[in-house]
Amino acid sequence: MFLNSNLSRLAFVTLIVSGFFAASGFAEERVKEDKVSKKEATARATQKVDQKPVSVKEARGQARLLHEVLHSTLLIVHRKYYREDEKLPIPSSVLDDVFEEMQQNRNIKFRWISVNAEAMNIDHEPKTKFEKSAAEALSSGKKEFEQVEKGTYRHVGAIRLPSQCLKCHMPNRRSTDTRFAGLIISLPVSEK
Repeated sequence: MFLNSNLSRLAFVTLIVSGFFAASGFAEERVKEDKVSKKEATARATQKVDQKPVSVKEARGQARLLHEVLHSTLLIVHRKYYREDEKLPIPSSVLDDVFEEMQQNRNIKFRWISVNAEAMNIDHEPKTKFEKSAAEALSSGKKEFEQVEKGTYRHVGAIRLPSQCLKCHMPNRRSTDTRFAGLIISLPVSEK
């Protein structure tokens, strides 16, 4: 299967990270595939970049774009590549590898939080006052929640959990209400 081997998983993560850079306007330069080997292209795409703080407005736009790309990726990868009976890693854990790369290379931090479904990982329970307020806001129907504090812009967007997710996240549910998780994206911003 696509994600069975470590090499395939690494290629998948590299593809996703490269796509984020290109889609979000973070790419420093365009890589011409006909003149550059895949190894060189991967090295360039994952190269650490000096990420300077941006305005809150720019951070908001970047966070919304990243959220949309990650949400779509999560749903598509889950639908097309994840099979519970094949013992593959769950798509959100594969994205954790992407998050680590983005934090190392771009100083952008990501964190999953549970909102109104069971957390599959205890680390995903909302912990801080901000995270608890965000989970409450998303649970009440808001699509996003944000905060600017101490040079950091935090954006939390709703991650819709379709029925195939609810087999695990809500195994004993008694309603068909839509359930959500949240994705926190934290970016450095200028204090202006």
